[in-house]
Amino acid sequence: MLHTWQTGGWVMWAMVLLSLTIYISAGHLLMSAYHRGLTKATDSVLREWVAKPDTAPKSVRELVRYTQDEIHSIEDIEGRFREVEASQITDLDRRVSFLNVLVISAPLFGLLGTVLGMLLTFKAIGIGGSSASEIIAKGISEALVATQTGMMVAIPGLVMASIAKRWRNEYVAFIARLESVTLRHFRPEFHGMTRFFTRKPEAGTSPIAATVRSEAVNA
Repeated sequence: MLHTWQTGGWVMWAMVLLSLTIYISAGHLLMSAYHRGLTKATDSVLREWVAKPDTAPKSVRELVRYTQDEIHSIEDIEGRFREVEASQITDLDRRVSFLNVLVISAPLFGLLGTVLGMLLTFKAIGIGGSSASEIIAKGISEALVATQTGMMVAIPGLVMASIAKRWRNEYVAFIARLESVTLRHFRPEFHGMTRFFTRKPEAGTSPIAATVRSEAVNA
């Protein structure tokens, strides 16, 4: 491996720094986006967490309490969940985008090494002489090794970025489910709206009265 890094030219040192940045950022992002135990919770479990926040896991307990403390209407609950999404989901999106930029940069550095290697090859061809073949071989080696290394660095980073994005989507779905369960739990405590309408009877049939009611009663 040391011989490979030395063969690729000075671009390989930049590739080392880039690869370390990619994998450290990806590892930290995966740890932040990992909520598998929460996203797999059933609706009955979520209802228990909403009704009794102390029974919820530590990672979601503060979230449940924040969306319930000092609320006066359904709009307050929805506003709290919008704040949670803005603070947590937006941060994950920003970090996923940053990781994607780093992953895309790896093949570009490999392409830069390819161009530099080909320039060295063409320079050796122009100079000629007994050492031309050695310089040509060195230039071609730099071009190929840099391209290969850029792909090898980018592919694992791309896989980790894809996993982080999937976990992010699962967490967004979990927040939406938790909001739905919370609204259903607190809706009876707030006044709602009651609507009535009567459907006109069809021709040749007896009158049919259809009443649709959507009401909320005080607890």
